[in-house]
Amino acid sequence: MQSAATVPILEPRKVLKEFFGFDGFKGNQEAVVNSVLAGEDCFVIMPTGAGKSMCYQLPAMMMEGTAIVISPLIALMKNQVDNIRGFAQKSSLAHFLNSSLSKAELNQVIEDMLSGETKLLYSVSKLRFIVSYLFIKRKKSQCKFQSDSLV
Repeated sequence: MQSAATVPILEPRKVLKEFFGFDGFKGNQEAVVNSVLAGEDCFVIMPTGAGKSMCYQLPAMMMEGTAIVISPLIALMKNQVDNIRGFAQKSSLAHFLNSSLSKAELNQVIEDMLSGETKLLYSVSKLRFIVSYLFIKRKKSQCKFQSDSLV
């Protein structure tokens, strides 16, 4: 669970405009986003076009760590990443992992993930093992850093 101390003091509406180009929320998005930012568990059901994606994308941009989105739709992943990159100043904030990536592109995703720059990672279910590998490797690095700093 995310503690309030690790959430930057940012206005969700400002981040909505900065990263996504929208002036306001749709329907219940704002309530869901505020619940996620408060560290509450959420179970959200919305119809197509109601803006479900924003309910996890916006908190991902505002909170520590990386949100992993598993999706079977490669075109949707690419669209979501392209939209975020269209407004963000760094392309490293959002990536996707799927079979369309070249080796160089895959290496860039891995580098950005391990550096902590990536806030959203979209992956197809077949590539879960890569995501798992990245997080295991990152956790080992964090554990080593923590134990080294205690000495």
